[in-house]
Amino acid sequence: QVQLVESGGGLVQPGGSLRLSCAASGSIFSIDTMGWYRQVLGKQRELVAAITSAGSTNYTDSVKGRFTISRDNAKNTVYLQMNSLKPEDTAVYYCNADRLETGWGRIIYNRWGQGTQVTVSS
Repeated sequence: QVQLVESGGGLVQPGGSLRLSCAASGSIFSIDTMGWYRQVLGKQRELVAAITSAGSTNYTDSVKGRFTISRDNAKNTVYLQMNSLKPEDTAVYYCNADRLETGWGRIIYNRWGQGTQVTVSS
């Protein structure tokens, strides 16, 4: 019953900005870590940014200074503000929730959203 739904992807010119959102719904007590991953066709999925429930963040080197991850614990929602976008950022972006505790006391590991396409091109 727990699901993650992403929004905010699209087509943007180099140097532009996009803001991705991902809301987790269902019977949720807490989520330890939420993050964003991306995957290019033919390549492995890679971590873009992650954030813990306490607000600790981690970014892959290629997006530092350009992307900002944040979350609203009350809404079980994570955001990714992407600025100064480059063609190399083009990928399918996936939302992830790790160590999600349901209202029934169950722990769910690595729950994924369906992915949203981000295309950076002129």
